[in-house]
Amino acid sequence: MDDPFRNPHADPELAQAIAQINEEYARVMANIGQIILGKDDVVKRVLMAMCARGHVLLLDVPGVGKTMLARTIAATIAVGFKRIQFTPDLLPIDITGSNVFNLRMKTFEFQPGPVFTNILLADEINRATPKTQSSLLEVMAERQVTVEGETHDIDAPFQVIATMNPLEHDGTYPLPAAQLDRFMVRLSMGYPPAEAEMRILDIHLQVTPPVDDLQPVIGQADFLRWQHTVPRIYCSARLKQYVVDLVNHIRADASALQSVSPRATLMLVAMAQARAMLDGRDFVGVDDVQSVAPDVLSHRLVLAGDRVGEAYIRELLTAVPVQ
Repeated sequence: MDDPFRNPHADPELAQAIAQINEEYARVMANIGQIILGKDDVVKRVLMAMCARGHVLLLDVPGVGKTMLARTIAATIAVGFKRIQFTPDLLPIDITGSNVFNLRMKTFEFQPGPVFTNILLADEINRATPKTQSSLLEVMAERQVTVEGETHDIDAPFQVIATMNPLEHDGTYPLPAAQLDRFMVRLSMGYPPAEAEMRILDIHLQVTPPVDDLQPVIGQADFLRWQHTVPRIYCSARLKQYVVDLVNHIRADASALQSVSPRATLMLVAMAQARAMLDGRDFVGVDDVQSVAPDVLSHRLVLAGDRVGEAYIRELLTAVPVQ
C-alpha cells in the first residue's frame, strides 16, 4: 500500500539534492562524534533545528558539554562562532553593539556586537536580566539589529544556541514567554553513558583541546544549501491537518494555561521537514511530527497543577488521531 503522505510528484533534482545532503550529513555527524561522545540523538536534533533556521535552547546542569557542542558544530561546518557569557551586569549594547564616536573622523560609527556571527552561543542565558534577554528578540526573529533607528543585517546563516541553567539554581531569571517562543526547540543533553564518559577522559585530558584541531567537513555555502532545501520537503494536506488538530487540541484544553502560537505550528512543520530531509526522504510523515513535537511544543506550555510539558505532549500524540 502506498504511503498516503508521500510526494505524488517525484522531483529527480530534489532527490539528488537530498542524497548529497545525506552524504554530507553523515560526514558532519562523524566529525562531531569525535568530540561529542554518546549524544548522537541530541546532535541530530540540534542540526535539524539549524537546518530549519531555528534557534536551540539547551536546558541542563553545567558541565555536560553544551558549550563544546556549539563550538564543535561551528568548527565542523566552517562558519563564524562567538560566545556571550550572560551575567546579571550584562547590558543590551554588550550584545547588539553600539555607535561609538570616532575622534579622527568626527562621526559616530557602529561597532558590531557579538551577535554579528553565524553561530552565537548565549551561555547561561537565564543569568542575565529580562531587559538584556529581550535584546536578543529582534535579532532572533528578524536576523537584524536596530541601533538608534538604523538597521544592520546579519549574514546567513544565523543561529542562536542558548544554554540555560535549571531555574532552581541561584542567580537565574525566568525567560519571558516571548523569548521562549523564539526558540524552535528545547533540548537536554543529560549525562553521557559510562562507556562514553571513559572515552571523554581519554580524549579531553590532553594538552591541546581536541576541538582546536577539528577540521571542517562542509562549508558555509553547503549548510545554506541544506537550509534552502528544507522548505522543498513535501508536506501533504492530510499531514498539515494532523498538525493543526494537535495544536487546536492543546488550545481547547483548559489545563493549558498558556497555549501554543501559530509560530509554534510553523516551527513544528519546519522541524519535521528537516528531520525527513536528514533521513533521506522528500516528504514528511506522521513519525517526523511525533518525533519532534515534544522538543518544539513542551517549552511553550504552562500547565495547571504539576503536569510536565513533555509528558503532556506525549500523551497528546496518543490521543489525537490522524484523520
